[in-house]
Amino acid sequence: MSEIRFVDTTLRDGQQSLWAMNMRTGMMLSVAEWLDQAGFEAMEFFVPSIFKKMVRELKENPWEWIRAGTQIVKKTPVRYHGGMGDGMEKTPQSIGRLLIERIVSYGITVTRTSDPWNDFSAFNEEVKKFRQLGMETVVNLIYSVSPKHTEEYYAQKARDAAAIKPYRLCFKDVGGMLTPERTRALVPIILKNVGDVPVEFHVHCNNGLGPLNCLEAIKMGIKIIHTALPPLANGSGQPSIFNVAANARALGYTPIVDEEPLKKVSAHLTYIAKREGLPIGKPLEYDHSQYLHQVPGGMISNLRHQLSLLGMEDKLEAILEEAARVRAEFGYPIMVTPLSQFVGSQAAINVLCGERYKEVTDQVIQYALGLWGKEATEVMDPNVKDKILNRPRAREFSQGEPPEPSIHEIRRKLGGPGVSDEELLLRFFAGPEAVDAMYASGPRREYLTATTPLVTLIQELTKHKDCSQIYIRKGDLKLTLGRKETLGACNETGS
Repeated sequence: MSEIRFVDTTLRDGQQSLWAMNMRTGMMLSVAEWLDQAGFEAMEFFVPSIFKKMVRELKENPWEWIRAGTQIVKKTPVRYHGGMGDGMEKTPQSIGRLLIERIVSYGITVTRTSDPWNDFSAFNEEVKKFRQLGMETVVNLIYSVSPKHTEEYYAQKARDAAAIKPYRLCFKDVGGMLTPERTRALVPIILKNVGDVPVEFHVHCNNGLGPLNCLEAIKMGIKIIHTALPPLANGSGQPSIFNVAANARALGYTPIVDEEPLKKVSAHLTYIAKREGLPIGKPLEYDHSQYLHQVPGGMISNLRHQLSLLGMEDKLEAILEEAARVRAEFGYPIMVTPLSQFVGSQAAINVLCGERYKEVTDQVIQYALGLWGKEATEVMDPNVKDKILNRPRAREFSQGEPPEPSIHEIRRKLGGPGVSDEELLLRFFAGPEAVDAMYASGPRREYLTATTPLVTLIQELTKHKDCSQIYIRKGDLKLTLGRKETLGACNETGS
C-alpha cells in the first residue's frame, strides 16, 4: 500500500515545543473545526502539564479546553498524551485513576506515553491500568544517542514493547537527533521485531533533518507519520505536514490528508503568533551541540520562557552546556519526561547557584535512589551520587515511600465534598490558590477567525485610544463607534 496517514501534533507538541504551551483555549477553538476536516489519522490534543500551565499562568480552565474542543472535533480521534500524572512528580494512584476516568468521559480513549528508560517490563502494569479504565496506549520506543543505544538494543526493546500488546508503537525521536542514515538502519529492525503491532513515527526538527527522516521512514515501510502545521512546525517541533505530504507525493506515495482547510489553520495561527508575539517555527540549521546536551525542544522553549521571566535568558547556553555534563554524570538517561527535566533543572540550579550540586531537587534525590527507575542507581557517577545522597532530605526519602492517600483523603485536604472531580484535579496539580485566582480572572479570551472580518476590524479599531469616534460605511451598512459621551452629543445634534 502506498497510502501515508498523519497524526497531527499542532495543538499538543507543536505548541509545547514552540510556544511553551502558551496557546489559549480560544486560539485552539478558532481552528479546531478546520483541523477536523483534514482527515487526520488522529490529533494529539493535550498533555497533563496543561493543568498547571493553564491555571497558573494563563488563568484559564483546561477542562474548558477539553470540553469545548471535543464538542467541535467529531470526525477525528483526539488523543491524550501522557500517563497517570504530570510526569514530573510522584502522583497518587487514586489521582491518576480519576484523571484518566475524567478524560475518557469526554470520549478520549487513546494516549501516547513512555517509560523513560524504555523498560517495557515495568511499563506493562501501567498499560494494563489504562486498558481497565477504557484507554488504549500508543507506547513510545524512544531514540537516544549513547554507547548503549545500539541496533541490538533497539531490536530487543522492540520485542519487549510488542510483548505487552500495546494499541500501537511509536518510534520517537524526542531530541531531534536521528539522521537519515540511522533512520534507514533502525526502522527495518523495529518493524521486523514488533510483529503485527502498527508503528508510528515521531521526530523533532532540532537538527534540521526531521523532514528527511520522515521520508526515509516512509521508504522503509512506516505508514503513519506525526506532523504539525506552520507556524507550529519545524524549529524544535515536528516537520510541516505541507512539506512531508508534498515530498511523499513526489516519491509516488498517496498522502491521506486534505490540505485546503489546513491552509486556513496555518494562516490564522500565523496571524495569532504575530499579534501575540509568539514564535513562528522555521527550519533550523544543523547544531552539533544538540548531540551533547540532548535537551528536547519543548523543554528548551519552556526553559527559555522561564529564564526570560527572570531576566536571565542569557544563561541558556551555559545551562545547556551544563546539562551535557549532568547527563553524563547521571549515566546517560534518555532525555525524555521526566528524566530530561531532572537533568535540565539540575543543570540550571548548578549554573544559577554558581556551585555544582550545592542544591538539588527532590526529584534528583529520588532519581539517585532509584525511585524513577532502578537503572539509575547502576549507571550514575558514584561521586555525584554520594554528593546528592549525603544530605538530610535524602535520608527522609530513603525511609520508603509514604502510604498511598485515598481520593477521599485528598478531597478532604483540598476543599471537601463540595469540590467536583475536575476541580479537585486542578487543585491537586496547580494548587488551590492558583485555581481560585483562575476563577477570579473572568472569562477566557476569544480569537475570531478571518471568516468574520468585520468583527475583527471592529475589535482592532476599538483599541485605538486617539480616536473618539469611528464611522464605518459599506453599501447600505452604516456603523458608528464612539465613546458614550461622544455618541450622546452626536444624537442630540442630529449628526
